Amino acid sequence: MNPYADPAARGYTRAFLDRFFDDDRPRTLVFGINPGRFGSGITGVTFTDPVALAEECAIPNALGRKRELSAEFVYRMIAAFGGPGEFYGRFFLTALSPLGFTAKGVNLNYYDQPDLQRRVTPFIVQSVEQQIAMGGRTDHAVVLGIGKNANYVEALNATHRWFGAVHALEHPRWIMQYRRKRVAEFAAKYVRTLRDIRP
Repeated sequence: MNPYADPAARGYTRAFLDRFFDDDRPRTLVFGINPGRFGSGITGVTFTDPVALAEECAIPNALGRKRELSAEFVYRMIAAFGGPGEFYGRFFLTALSPLGFTAKGVNLNYYDQPDLQRRVTPFIVQSVEQQIAMGGRTDHAVVLGIGKNANYVEALNATHRWFGAVHALEHPRWIMQYRRKRVAEFAAKYVRTLRDIRP
């Protein structure tokens, strides 16, 4: 699943980058897993569904108004942080694998199949290094997903020594699916962790 193969998604991504990243300030990279079907898989913008793209980022789009769970949490957290301008001035939401995967009509994470993980690892390494070269900070990084995603990033970082410190937080989808009554608590935890990373 390559959202950037779609001209409309490339246009939305360009508008987003022009709005929030038209400067030379470095950003702390915040790594999700890989694009989902209803969020960045169609908008091109990580953890951003069509509703958030229009209503939170002020980027009109012709996409359906289906919400994505991860995007709902992320934009609630961004609001608590101070809004998109404040958040994106310091952080760049991204995915460890910019390409998404599906199997039998449902999302597939890169680590769900050992062979898939092995095959995409060179691409993931290249992608991380490209994002650092574009202005990703190397003193800190944040990974979303405290299990397999965090373990994988920490193992890669031990080999490649990209980041001085890697901070892991619970994945937004897990929060929304299994801890929805505690969304405010997890959003506050995100804000505390991110605020502790100095500009």
